[in-house]
Amino acid sequence: MTVAKSSSIVLKEFLKLPETKPASEYIDGEIFQKPMPKARHARLQGKLISVVNEVTEENRIAYAFPELRCTFGGRSTVPDIAVLRWENIEFDENGEPVDSVLVAPDWTIEILSPDQSSNRVTGNILHCLKYGCQLGWLIDPDDSSILVFQPKQQPELCYRQDNLVVLGGVDLNLTVEQVFSWLKMAL
Repeated sequence: MTVAKSSSIVLKEFLKLPETKPASEYIDGEIFQKPMPKARHARLQGKLISVVNEVTEENRIAYAFPELRCTFGGRSTVPDIAVLRWENIEFDENGEPVDSVLVAPDWTIEILSPDQSSNRVTGNILHCLKYGCQLGWLIDPDDSSILVFQPKQQPELCYRQDNLVVLGGVDLNLTVEQVFSWLKMAL
């Protein structure tokens, strides 16, 4: 959904606006509000964050953040999951992460919602890759597939028993089927 604006605004003005729920993103001078997550989206997001952080946080390899605003390259987007390598997380003097993230995530994960533009979401992943992101996933719950993006490579469409590429240094082995099995909660 686009937030109506009579003319495009600059990124600096956008960043001064109050946050919206769900989050809004700034892309090419326009503001787009993300759709409100629904149950399947929230379940996949929560499980992925938990699984990634379980194998990365203790050894300070990386950290998966939900709905983290990342502003870089003239855009301000909010990936469903932004994974940052530990060395790319900026900390304040108290050892807490700085709120403003001004770099591309190292691994960006988007979970497609039924009323979301797949091209716009793909565009955000490609933008991340252009600015240093090492890996992007576009998860489509409707057809149980995951489109994997890596820099300077053709995207790879993964189904069923396909092993998923994860961020280098992350000790995690997942298949597409394992990811979507997390949706089956009532068995």
